[in-house]
Amino acid sequence: MIRYLSLFACLAFSSAAQNLPIRFQDKAADGKIEVYVGSELFTAYLFDSDHSIKKPVLYPVISPEGNFVSRGWPLDPREGERTDHPHHIGIWFNHGDVNGNDFWNNSYERDLTKRHYGIIHHTGVKKIKESKKSGELITTTEWFDFEGKKLIEEESKYTFSATENLRIIDREITLKAATDLLFADNKEGMIALRLAKELEHADPKVNYTPSGEYTNDLGIKGTEVWGKRSEWMRLTGQINDENLTVAIFDHPDNHNFPGHWHARGYGLYAVNNIGSDVFTKGVEVSDISVPEGGKIKFKYRIIIASKHLTEDEMVEAALQFQK
Repeated sequence: MIRYLSLFACLAFSSAAQNLPIRFQDKAADGKIEVYVGSELFTAYLFDSDHSIKKPVLYPVISPEGNFVSRGWPLDPREGERTDHPHHIGIWFNHGDVNGNDFWNNSYERDLTKRHYGIIHHTGVKKIKESKKSGELITTTEWFDFEGKKLIEEESKYTFSATENLRIIDREITLKAATDLLFADNKEGMIALRLAKELEHADPKVNYTPSGEYTNDLGIKGTEVWGKRSEWMRLTGQINDENLTVAIFDHPDNHNFPGHWHARGYGLYAVNNIGSDVFTKGVEVSDISVPEGGKIKFKYRIIIASKHLTEDEMVEAALQFQK
């Protein structure tokens, strides 16, 4: 991980780029653990002790120059933002059909009596480790079905690292089945980020001018990336005077790699490793069955850079992540 960061910082910016210290501020009483790069807030693990957002998230997500990469609404609305999809908050991980329960669409607005919505409860913090080069946070959660039956025990390891012009989030997720599980093929998943309005794609229906553009590893651009398989996705755009790249990387160890991208022009940015049916019009199906006590793992990387990364830089980053 650290070898990769040094190489990538050198490649993308300058040979003088140095890792910055990561520190955490534990605010469990407020339902969050804040993540700082030096003295600057980068993000927070928000576990919302009253479960009103229905799953833990990383929120907000802030760029190296201090701009909000994530949408503010519904937690902290900003002027002119879209107010759709209240379950799209910061960065999250879940799925739309686990034993018939929808973990993706659940939010404070949902009537739980009308649909089988699942909920993910934060249960603990196993590790917080700070250093001058990275920071590690290991958390545990439990996934419950609409009747309150535990389906999954999750452990997630977050590794945060940064240079002056670069932020990296690595997440390794281990899901242990508390009962026999079927992760049914569903387009709603899995690792996702809801983008700030400035990083959306052009849309005549809004009264602002977004600057975002997706590009996948095949060179497909714009909203045409939706549903396509890709090892990585690059979103470029600008907020204020900061040129930005927000890149997400799938990992070869993940089920159904490379995943299909559930990436929309209005700001949903997700890769789905258990969704093929709707993206291929029924040609492929990517269900996963996990017996009670069994485990399944996923790995993802998110990079936020204060420049428009080139294709060569994206390829190099992907190769390093896959090692």
